Formats: sequence, structure tokens, C-alpha cells
Amino acid sequence: MITFVIDLTSEEDNEMETTRQLKIARLIQKELAEFFRGNDHLAVHGTMISVTQVRISPDLSQARSYISVFPSSKAEEVVKLLEDQSKMIRYELGKKIGKQVRHIPELRFYVDDSMDYVDRISELLK
Repeated sequence: MITFVIDLTSEEDNEMETTRQLKIARLIQKELAEFFRGNDHLAVHGTMISVTQVRISPDLSQARSYISVFPSSKAEEVVKLLEDQSKMIRYELGKKIGKQVRHIPELRFYVDDSMDYVDRISELLK
């Protein structure tokens, strides 16, 4: 007798986030947005910071925060400032969500340039 095994899982299924990851990511995104709104000293003068997305590693130890900065010309400067202050931001985040999660993930900040990409495509289509 010949038995065939068909693997119906794809690599995309392995990369999908669990419900717990999504829940923690939304919580961190909300709290980071409120933190940036209330702490103007973290922003470079004349910039606005938006947290567009947060992705959590499967072991919940690292959080990749994608931020959008207006004006986008100062994005790299803002990300460097946030990376320098990440331990303090993590501490403040821990005070807010410490009762809801066991360990506060290490924060990494990245520029979300999707809006610049959309603008560039719009210009090309005109």
C-alpha cells in the first residue's frame, strides 16, 4: 500500500501572526502613539510622528515599530533619536502595559515610507 502525505501548509501560514501577537501589537501601537503625543521633547522641532504598524516576533521579545514622520525629510533624524531613547520608551511603555504582558518587548523603530511610495506612484500616473 502506498501512502501519500500532502502538506497543505505553506510558508505564508508559518509567517502569520498569532492572535496573541496581534493583540500585543495593537496594544503597543496604541500606547506608543499616546506616548509620542504626550512627549513633544522626543520629536524633532516641527515634526509629527505616527505609529503606522507594530510587528511582534513569535517569542514576543521584540517589537518592530514602523513610524511615519511628517515632513518625511526628517524621518531618519527622528528614527535615530527614537533608537537612542528606546530604553526609556520601553520603560515608560512597561509602566502602561506591564500588567497585561509578562515581558515588555525590545523596541526597534523603522521608517514607514509607504505614503511616500503612494505619492510617487500617483505622480507617475499623472
